[in-house]
Amino acid sequence: MSELTWVIRAALQTEKGTRLAKANQYIFKVARDANKLQIKQAVGELFKVKVERVNAMMMPGKWRRLNRQRGQRPDWKKAIVTLADGQKIELK
Repeated sequence: MSELTWVIRAALQTEKGTRLAKANQYIFKVARDANKLQIKQAVGELFKVKVERVNAMMMPGKWRRLNRQRGQRPDWKKAIVTLADGQKIELK
């Protein structure tokens, strides 16, 4: 393994992600300071696939309330990874 294992935090399995999987796209929660090139290399190495494109976006943390106190969850980064034709990732 290379030093890029810190980039991918988790694979997100949502309804939108299930729809996107039919179009060869997968959603990952990634490190906030990772760039598109690092995400592309990390997914390629971890899952042994050829990545065509990466769309990365910052997701703002939601405001939550506990009794009278308000707080905000931390911001996080999400990446939609498009694989080359014939490539597939098996998520459990």
